Amino acid sequence: MSAVDRVAEPAGAPAEAVLFDQRDSGVAVLTLNRPERMNAWGGGLAGAFYRCIDRAEADPDVRVVVLTGSGRAFCAGADMGDLDTIGAASETAGHSDVSQLVGERHPAFVTRLRKPVIAAVNGACAGIGLTQALMCDVRFAAAGAKFTTAFARRGLIAEYGISWILPRVIGWGAALDLLLSGRTFYAEEAAELGLVKEVVPAGELMPRVLDYAEDMARNCAPSALAVIKRQIYEDALRNLHDTSAAAEKLMHESMLRPDFIEGITAFFEKRAPSFPPLEEETP
Repeated sequence: MSAVDRVAEPAGAPAEAVLFDQRDSGVAVLTLNRPERMNAWGGGLAGAFYRCIDRAEADPDVRVVVLTGSGRAFCAGADMGDLDTIGAASETAGHSDVSQLVGERHPAFVTRLRKPVIAAVNGACAGIGLTQALMCDVRFAAAGAKFTTAFARRGLIAEYGISWILPRVIGWGAALDLLLSGRTFYAEEAAELGLVKEVVPAGELMPRVLDYAEDMARNCAPSALAVIKRQIYEDALRNLHDTSAAAEKLMHESMLRPDFIEGITAFFEKRAPSFPPLEEETP
């Protein structure tokens, strides 16, 4: 069972830009909902996305977040209408106009959430849409979905952290190929490169992703997910010695939480674990 809410937008912004579907299984599904614009990224959609993400992060009943798009696209890049406006005003405002398009946060903020975010790439995924998908923790794709970095073919640079995340996901050489050529590639190649975990028929995408997300929500301790996710992204900036030292401290802390006892007990009793929700972070 689930309830779908439509996030109200400010005056003048697209209505129902993001749908929020909170399921009883502990999974919240966020759907970019501007299919007539191929879910192009712009101020209205970005603002609704941030509010939905904040809502999911703050709700103890939500353990895993799934991000997808409605219609033929996941997110086909920047809203070109907004981009035209930016181009016309670039000589006088420049940076502020770009910030208005992208929104108040860079895509990398998703990596700092305490809850896993899984992308269900249902269709075209380009430019900032690809950057946003890469900042999700795990990605699935519908068969035949098209991907492209696109930046070099628009006279742009590798934006908002994609030059950091892409080589870490698919390797140095493959990242250089995709960023320098700006070529289009399909979900099947994306899977071969390791950019997506699985490719499934379009009609089976959401059932497969929900099965994966619900298994995680059901069987993984939220406290462990939060720490592991933080480790992955922070350790990418550390050397091996510092990483090992930090992990030793975090392991000791994890063994003091009731989640550890529950996880071990459930394993020996051959039952599903019953983990408590995340506790609020102390300032």
